[in-house]
Amino acid sequence: MSASGGTRAIVAAFAANLGIAITKFIAWAVSGSASMLAEGIHSVADSGNQLLLLLGGRKAKKAADKEHPFGYGRERYVYAFVVSIILFSVGGVFSIYEGIEKLTHPHELTNAWVPILVLLIAVVLESFSLRTAIKESNEHRRGQTWVQFVRHAKAPELPVVLLEDIAALTGLLFALLGVGLTVLTGDPVWDAIGTLLIGSLLVLVAIVLGIETKSLLVGEGASDADNTAIERAILAGDEAERIIHMKTLYLGPDELLVAAKVGFAADRRLLEISAATNAIEHRIRTAVPAARVIYIEPDIWVDPNATAPPTDAIVIKSID
Repeated sequence: MSASGGTRAIVAAFAANLGIAITKFIAWAVSGSASMLAEGIHSVADSGNQLLLLLGGRKAKKAADKEHPFGYGRERYVYAFVVSIILFSVGGVFSIYEGIEKLTHPHELTNAWVPILVLLIAVVLESFSLRTAIKESNEHRRGQTWVQFVRHAKAPELPVVLLEDIAALTGLLFALLGVGLTVLTGDPVWDAIGTLLIGSLLVLVAIVLGIETKSLLVGEGASDADNTAIERAILAGDEAERIIHMKTLYLGPDELLVAAKVGFAADRRLLEISAATNAIEHRIRTAVPAARVIYIEPDIWVDPNATAPPTDAIVIKSID
Protein backbone atom coordinates (compact mmCIF):
# COMPACT_ATOMS: atom_id res chain seq x y z
CA MET A 1 0.00 0.00 0.00
CA SER A 2 1.43 3.34 -0.98
CA ALA A 3 1.95 5.95 1.68
CA SER A 4 0.42 8.62 -0.54
CA GLY A 5 -2.99 6.95 -0.52
CA GLY A 6 -3.04 6.78 3.26
CA THR A 7 -1.81 10.37 3.52
CA ARG A 8 -4.63 11.72 1.36
CA ALA A 9 -7.20 9.95 3.52
CA ILE A 10 -5.55 11.20 6.73
CA VAL A 11 -5.41 14.83 5.54
CA ALA A 12 -9.06 14.71 4.46
CA ALA A 13 -10.08 13.26 7.83
CA PHE A 14 -8.01 15.84 9.76
CA ALA A 15 -9.54 18.79 7.89
CA ALA A 16 -13.05 17.47 8.43
CA ASN A 17 -12.55 16.67 12.12
CA LEU A 18 -10.94 20.01 12.95
CA GLY A 19 -13.79 21.99 11.46
CA ILE A 20 -16.38 19.71 13.02
CA ALA A 21 -14.79 19.95 16.48
CA ILE A 22 -15.02 23.75 16.50
CA THR A 23 -18.69 23.79 15.50
CA LYS A 24 -19.56 21.07 18.04
CA PHE A 25 -18.01 22.99 20.93
CA ILE A 26 -19.89 26.13 19.88
CA ALA A 27 -23.12 24.14 19.78
CA TRP A 28 -22.38 22.64 23.22
CA ALA A 29 -21.72 26.11 24.68
CA VAL A 30 -25.02 27.40 23.30
CA SER A 31 -27.23 24.40 24.10
CA GLY A 32 -25.56 22.59 27.00
CA SER A 33 -26.01 19.24 25.22
CA ALA A 34 -23.90 16.44 26.73
CA SER A 35 -23.99 14.60 23.40
CA MET A 36 -22.49 17.66 21.69
CA LEU A 37 -19.70 17.86 24.27
CA ALA A 38 -18.93 14.14 23.80
CA GLU A 39 -18.92 14.58 20.03
CA GLY A 40 -16.64 17.63 20.35
CA ILE A 41 -14.13 15.63 22.40
CA HIS A 42 -14.46 12.81 19.88
CA SER A 43 -13.55 15.13 17.00
CA VAL A 44 -10.59 16.62 18.91
CA ALA A 45 -9.29 13.12 19.62
CA ASP A 46 -9.72 12.16 15.96
CA SER A 47 -7.83 15.29 14.84
CA GLY A 48 -4.97 14.44 17.18
CA ASN A 49 -5.00 10.87 15.90
CA GLN A 50 -4.57 12.02 12.32
CA LEU A 51 -1.61 14.20 13.29
CA LEU A 52 -0.01 11.22 15.02
CA LEU A 53 -0.51 9.05 11.92
CA LEU A 54 1.14 11.71 9.75
CA LEU A 55 4.02 11.96 12.25
CA GLY A 56 4.44 8.19 12.23
CA GLY A 57 4.56 8.15 8.42
CA ARG A 58 7.23 10.84 8.42
CA LYS A 59 9.41 9.10 11.02
CA ALA A 60 9.12 5.79 9.16
CA LYS A 61 10.98 7.34 6.21
CA LYS A 62 14.21 7.73 8.20
CA ALA A 63 17.12 5.86 6.65
CA ALA A 64 18.46 2.74 8.34
CA ASP A 65 21.39 3.25 10.68
CA LYS A 66 23.65 1.19 12.95
CA GLU A 67 21.13 1.14 15.79
CA HIS A 68 18.22 0.23 13.49
CA PRO A 69 19.79 -1.66 10.58
CA PHE A 70 16.40 -2.62 9.12
CA GLY A 71 15.11 0.96 9.15
CA TYR A 72 12.23 2.66 10.92
CA GLY A 73 9.27 1.29 8.98
CA ARG A 74 7.55 0.03 12.14
CA GLU A 75 7.21 3.59 13.42
CA ARG A 76 3.91 3.62 11.54
CA TYR A 77 2.70 0.68 13.64
CA VAL A 78 3.77 2.37 16.88
CA TYR A 79 1.85 5.56 16.16
CA ALA A 80 -1.20 3.64 14.97
CA PHE A 81 -1.20 1.80 18.31
CA VAL A 82 -0.91 5.11 20.19
CA VAL A 83 -3.88 6.35 18.17
CA SER A 84 -6.02 3.45 19.41
CA ILE A 85 -5.05 4.19 23.02
CA ILE A 86 -5.89 7.89 22.64
CA LEU A 87 -9.22 7.07 21.00
CA PHE A 88 -10.02 4.88 24.00
CA SER A 89 -8.78 7.11 26.84
CA VAL A 90 -9.69 10.56 25.55
CA GLY A 91 -12.79 9.82 23.51
CA GLY A 92 -14.44 6.76 25.01
CA VAL A 93 -13.78 7.13 28.72
CA PHE A 94 -14.59 10.85 28.81
CA SER A 95 -17.84 10.36 26.90
CA ILE A 96 -18.95 7.58 29.24
CA TYR A 97 -18.09 9.75 32.25
CA GLU A 98 -20.03 12.69 30.82
CA GLY A 99 -23.03 10.47 30.09
CA ILE A 100 -23.12 9.14 33.65
CA GLU A 101 -22.78 12.68 34.99
CA LYS A 102 -25.75 13.87 32.93
CA LEU A 103 -27.82 10.86 33.98
CA THR A 104 -27.32 11.71 37.64
CA HIS A 105 -27.59 15.48 37.14
CA PRO A 106 -29.85 16.07 34.09
CA HIS A 107 -30.58 19.58 32.85
CA GLU A 108 -32.76 21.00 30.11
CA LEU A 109 -31.43 21.79 26.64
CA THR A 110 -31.56 25.34 25.32
CA ASN A 111 -31.56 26.32 21.66
CA ALA A 112 -31.85 22.68 20.65
CA TRP A 113 -31.94 23.61 16.95
CA VAL A 114 -28.24 24.59 17.14
CA PRO A 115 -26.85 21.12 17.95
CA ILE A 116 -29.23 19.51 15.46
CA LEU A 117 -28.02 21.84 12.71
CA VAL A 118 -24.38 21.26 13.64
CA LEU A 119 -24.86 17.50 13.71
CA LEU A 120 -26.42 17.51 10.24
CA ILE A 121 -23.50 19.56 8.88
CA ALA A 122 -21.07 17.19 10.61
CA VAL A 123 -22.73 14.20 8.95
CA VAL A 124 -22.07 15.77 5.55
CA LEU A 125 -18.41 16.52 6.36
CA GLU A 126 -17.77 13.09 7.89
CA SER A 127 -19.38 11.48 4.85
CA PHE A 128 -16.88 13.31 2.66
CA SER A 129 -14.00 12.06 4.80
CA LEU A 130 -15.33 8.48 4.75
CA ARG A 131 -15.85 8.65 0.98
CA THR A 132 -12.19 9.60 0.54
CA ALA A 133 -11.03 6.76 2.81
CA ILE A 134 -13.21 4.25 0.94
CA LYS A 135 -11.92 5.45 -2.43
CA GLU A 136 -8.28 5.11 -1.33
CA SER A 137 -8.92 1.72 0.31
CA ASN A 138 -10.61 0.30 -2.78
CA GLU A 139 -7.32 0.73 -4.66
CA HIS A 140 -5.66 -1.69 -2.22
CA ARG A 141 -8.36 -4.15 -1.15
CA ARG A 142 -7.70 -6.57 -4.05
CA GLY A 143 -11.03 -8.35 -3.74
CA GLN A 144 -10.97 -8.60 0.04
CA THR A 145 -14.05 -7.94 2.12
CA TRP A 146 -13.92 -4.87 4.36
CA VAL A 147 -13.41 -7.05 7.44
CA GLN A 148 -10.53 -8.87 5.74
CA PHE A 149 -9.01 -5.57 4.65
CA VAL A 150 -9.04 -4.15 8.18
CA ARG A 151 -7.67 -7.38 9.67
CA HIS A 152 -4.93 -8.09 7.13
CA ALA A 153 -3.78 -4.66 5.89
CA LYS A 154 -0.08 -4.15 6.61
CA ALA A 155 -0.30 -0.37 6.31
CA PRO A 156 -2.29 0.78 9.37
CA GLU A 157 -3.35 4.27 8.25
CA LEU A 158 -6.30 3.47 6.00
CA PRO A 159 -7.93 0.90 8.35
CA VAL A 160 -7.53 3.35 11.24
CA VAL A 161 -9.11 6.22 9.29
CA LEU A 162 -11.89 3.95 8.01
CA LEU A 163 -12.84 2.78 11.49
CA GLU A 164 -12.59 6.31 12.89
CA ASP A 165 -14.86 7.71 10.18
CA ILE A 166 -17.40 4.91 10.58
CA ALA A 167 -17.36 5.44 14.34
CA ALA A 168 -17.73 9.19 13.83
CA LEU A 169 -20.78 8.82 11.57
CA THR A 170 -22.36 6.30 13.91
CA GLY A 171 -21.64 8.58 16.86
CA LEU A 172 -23.31 11.48 15.06
CA LEU A 173 -26.41 9.36 14.55
CA PHE A 174 -26.40 8.50 18.28
CA ALA A 175 -26.08 12.20 19.10
CA LEU A 176 -28.93 13.10 16.73
CA LEU A 177 -31.04 10.39 18.31
CA GLY A 178 -30.31 11.62 21.83
CA VAL A 179 -30.88 15.30 21.10
CA GLY A 180 -33.92 14.61 18.92
CA LEU A 181 -35.64 12.45 21.55
CA THR A 182 -34.84 15.02 24.19
CA VAL A 183 -36.54 17.71 22.11
CA LEU A 184 -39.56 15.51 21.37
CA THR A 185 -40.07 14.20 24.90
CA GLY A 186 -38.66 17.04 26.96
CA ASP A 187 -36.63 14.45 28.92
CA PRO A 188 -32.84 15.23 29.02
CA VAL A 189 -32.10 11.62 29.94
CA TRP A 190 -32.13 10.78 26.21
CA ASP A 191 -29.24 13.20 25.66
CA ALA A 192 -27.25 11.41 28.37
CA ILE A 193 -28.05 8.01 26.84
CA GLY A 194 -26.79 9.26 23.47
CA THR A 195 -23.55 10.29 25.16
CA LEU A 196 -23.14 6.83 26.73
CA LEU A 197 -23.72 5.18 23.36
CA ILE A 198 -21.02 7.38 21.79
CA GLY A 199 -18.54 6.48 24.53
CA SER A 200 -19.26 2.75 24.24
CA LEU A 201 -18.80 2.93 20.47
CA LEU A 202 -15.41 4.61 20.84
CA VAL A 203 -14.24 2.02 23.34
CA LEU A 204 -15.28 -0.79 20.97
CA VAL A 205 -13.43 0.77 18.00
CA ALA A 206 -10.36 1.39 20.19
CA ILE A 207 -10.29 -2.27 21.24
CA VAL A 208 -10.46 -3.44 17.61
CA LEU A 209 -7.71 -1.01 16.56
CA GLY A 210 -5.56 -2.00 19.53
CA ILE A 211 -5.80 -5.70 18.73
CA GLU A 212 -4.97 -5.25 15.04
CA THR A 213 -2.07 -2.82 15.54
CA LYS A 214 -0.64 -4.96 18.37
CA SER A 215 -0.41 -7.86 15.95
CA LEU A 216 1.54 -5.66 13.52
CA LEU A 217 3.86 -4.48 16.29
CA VAL A 218 4.63 -8.03 17.41
CA GLY A 219 5.47 -8.90 13.81
CA GLU A 220 3.43 -10.42 11.00
CA GLY A 221 4.62 -12.54 8.12
CA ALA A 222 3.54 -12.51 4.51
CA SER A 223 0.01 -13.50 3.55
CA ASP A 224 -0.71 -17.02 2.34
CA ALA A 225 -0.93 -15.73 -1.24
CA ASP A 226 2.44 -13.96 -1.02
CA ASN A 227 4.06 -16.97 0.68
CA THR A 228 2.88 -19.17 -2.16
CA ALA A 229 4.13 -16.65 -4.75
CA ILE A 230 7.57 -16.54 -3.08
CA GLU A 231 7.83 -20.33 -2.94
CA ARG A 232 6.88 -20.60 -6.60
CA ALA A 233 9.44 -17.94 -7.50
CA ILE A 234 12.21 -19.84 -5.69
CA LEU A 235 11.39 -23.11 -7.42
CA ALA A 236 10.45 -21.64 -10.82
CA GLY A 237 13.92 -22.19 -12.30
CA ASP A 238 16.15 -25.22 -12.25
CA GLU A 239 18.62 -23.78 -9.73
CA ALA A 240 17.19 -25.15 -6.47
CA GLU A 241 15.91 -28.62 -5.71
CA ARG A 242 13.71 -27.62 -2.81
CA ILE A 243 13.06 -25.14 -0.02
CA ILE A 244 14.35 -26.54 3.27
CA HIS A 245 12.62 -23.82 5.30
CA MET A 246 11.51 -20.21 4.85
CA LYS A 247 10.39 -17.35 7.10
CA THR A 248 9.00 -13.91 6.31
CA LEU A 249 8.49 -10.78 8.39
CA TYR A 250 7.14 -7.30 7.64
CA LEU A 251 9.76 -4.73 8.66
CA GLY A 252 7.26 -2.01 7.76
CA PRO A 253 4.06 -1.74 5.72
CA ASP A 254 5.99 -1.63 2.43
CA GLU A 255 9.02 -3.77 3.28
CA LEU A 256 8.99 -7.55 3.61
CA LEU A 257 11.96 -9.62 4.87
CA VAL A 258 12.36 -13.05 3.26
CA ALA A 259 14.82 -15.59 4.69
CA ALA A 260 15.07 -19.04 3.14
CA LYS A 261 17.40 -22.02 3.29
CA VAL A 262 17.43 -23.54 -0.18
CA GLY A 263 18.68 -26.98 -1.11
CA PHE A 264 21.04 -27.30 -4.10
CA ALA A 265 22.56 -30.34 -5.76
CA ALA A 266 25.79 -31.54 -4.15
CA ASP A 267 27.84 -31.08 -7.31
CA ARG A 268 27.10 -27.37 -7.79
CA ARG A 269 30.06 -24.98 -7.83
CA LEU A 270 30.35 -21.73 -5.91
CA LEU A 271 29.95 -19.53 -9.00
CA GLU A 272 26.91 -21.50 -10.07
CA ILE A 273 25.33 -21.13 -6.62
CA SER A 274 26.04 -17.40 -6.59
CA ALA A 275 24.38 -16.91 -9.97
CA ALA A 276 21.48 -19.13 -8.95
CA THR A 277 20.94 -17.16 -5.74
CA ASN A 278 20.83 -13.86 -7.65
CA ALA A 279 18.33 -15.30 -10.11
CA ILE A 280 16.11 -16.55 -7.29
CA GLU A 281 16.19 -13.14 -5.57
CA HIS A 282 15.22 -11.41 -8.81
CA ARG A 283 12.22 -13.71 -9.28
CA ILE A 284 11.08 -13.17 -5.67
CA ARG A 285 11.18 -9.36 -6.05
CA THR A 286 9.26 -9.61 -9.32
CA ALA A 287 6.59 -11.85 -7.78
CA VAL A 288 6.26 -9.86 -4.52
CA PRO A 289 7.59 -6.28 -4.89
CA ALA A 290 7.36 -5.69 -1.11
CA ALA A 291 10.09 -8.33 -0.64
CA ARG A 292 12.95 -5.84 -0.49
CA VAL A 293 15.21 -7.60 2.03
CA ILE A 294 16.07 -11.15 0.97
CA TYR A 295 18.50 -13.60 2.55
CA ILE A 296 19.07 -16.86 0.72
CA GLU A 297 21.12 -19.52 2.49
CA PRO A 298 22.30 -22.17 0.02
CA ASP A 299 22.76 -25.66 1.42
CA ILE A 300 23.57 -29.05 -0.02
CA TRP A 301 20.56 -31.25 -0.49
CA VAL A 302 21.38 -34.94 -0.50
CA ASP A 303 18.67 -37.32 -1.60
CA PRO A 304 18.25 -39.80 1.29
CA ASN A 305 17.60 -42.54 -1.28
CA ALA A 306 20.86 -41.87 -3.09
CA THR A 307 24.28 -43.33 -2.36
CA ALA A 308 26.81 -41.46 -0.20
CA PRO A 309 27.69 -37.97 -1.52
CA PRO A 310 30.94 -37.48 -3.46
CA THR A 311 34.02 -37.14 -1.25
CA ASP A 312 34.92 -33.82 -2.89
CA ALA A 313 31.51 -32.25 -2.15
CA ILE A 314 31.84 -29.08 -0.10
CA VAL A 315 28.98 -27.69 2.00
CA ILE A 316 28.62 -24.04 1.10
CA LYS A 317 26.61 -21.61 3.21
CA SER A 318 26.45 -17.97 2.31
CA ILE A 319 24.18 -15.01 2.81
CA ASP A 320 23.59 -12.56 -0.01
